[in-house]
Amino acid sequence: MDLPVMSEIVFEVTKELNDGYAAESSSENLSAQGATWQEMTTNVKKTVEAYFHDGPKPQSIRLHHVYEESISLADEI
Repeated sequence: MDLPVMSEIVFEVTKELNDGYAAESSSENLSAQGATWQEMTTNVKKTVEAYFHDGPKPQSIRLHHVYEESISLADEI
């Protein structure tokens, strides 16, 4: 029986406090990290290839960079 091919897998990427990036997939139990953006993307590719080693791989990987910032209103008054 042929398994359906996943068109894409999505990772949410966040900048870590100690520098570097962390990526987590919401659809599969996958995560990867890297000290630089390039290292993280390489590690995401390796993680996806290893996870889907015995079946059809997704056609693409989407990296959704989540940017979070806190600002204080207390200093503005």
